[in-house]
This record gives sequence, C-alpha cells and structure tokens, in this order.
Amino acid sequence: MEGIVRPGESAENFIAAMGLAATGVSVITTEGEAGRLGRTVSAISSVSADPPLILACVNRKSPAVAAPDANGVFAVNLLSAHNQPYAETFSGKPREGTPFDFANHDWETGRTGLPIVTDATAVFECTLEASYDAGSHRIFIGRVLAAHRGSAERLVYCSRAFRRITNH
Repeated sequence: MEGIVRPGESAENFIAAMGLAATGVSVITTEGEAGRLGRTVSAISSVSADPPLILACVNRKSPAVAAPDANGVFAVNLLSAHNQPYAETFSGKPREGTPFDFANHDWETGRTGLPIVTDATAVFECTLEASYDAGSHRIFIGRVLAAHRGSAERLVYCSRAFRRITNH
C-alpha cells in the first residue's frame, strides 16, 4: 500500500484515502438570529436513539459554521439522488445560480420552522444539544425533534464524484 500517514506530515495521503469512502451527502440548514444558512456535508451520524441525537461536522472555514450555535437549531437533510443540485449549490459550486442561495431550489418549512429539502430521502430537525471543535471541523450534536422519511434513493459521494446506489 502506498502513502503512509505519519505525524507531522502532509494530510494529502489521508485525504486521498478518505476520498475512497462512500458517504451520504447531506445539506445542513439553519435559520434564526444568525441568518438562514446551509452547507453541504458528508459527515453525519446517529449518536443515540434514546434520546434521539444526530451529529454533523462542518468545516470551520465555512461561513455557515457559526450559525447553528447562534441559532440553536439546525436540520440535516439527507439528499436523494435527484437532489444533486442542492449539494452543488451548498458546496459553493452550483451549475446554475448563486452559491449558497436558497432561491436556487424549492424548500418546505419544517415542523420547527427550519428550511427543509422538499423531497429529501430523510430530514432530521434538531435543537442544538452541544458543539465541539475537532481539528478542522466543528461537530454539532442535535436533539432530534422531528424526523421525516422519504423513499427516493440516496445520493452518495465517493472518489470525488456524486454517485447513486443502485440495486442489481
């Protein structure tokens, strides 16, 4: 195997190796005093079923990173395969329209008043339970107040490209 990661060396090998992990694509949204903001993320996970807790990681260089702390609420929108334009917009690289602009897409208002993707595979509306800095990212832990399920196939990201999971 090539590219060993050693302490103090460049993270290039680590990033290249992690790029091979297939991950679901989500858009984190928040609204409140700090504004209405969204960001595409690939690092989300269930933390607990009782109470229902979920975590999401956002790069601390993102202009959206402070908003969930300030607003005290956020939603995790698990994108479906046909939601790829949302992922592109909220990663700052839309094919059409303005980066990070909610007007580029259709939204619903969730039970908590948060903007949620209309036809996402699943949505978790949360109050902020805790947040922590870890390396280059901020980890947000949310207490799930509402969970919605859809049936569309999930959008994933692997080897620096969006992909679809298909059944053969």
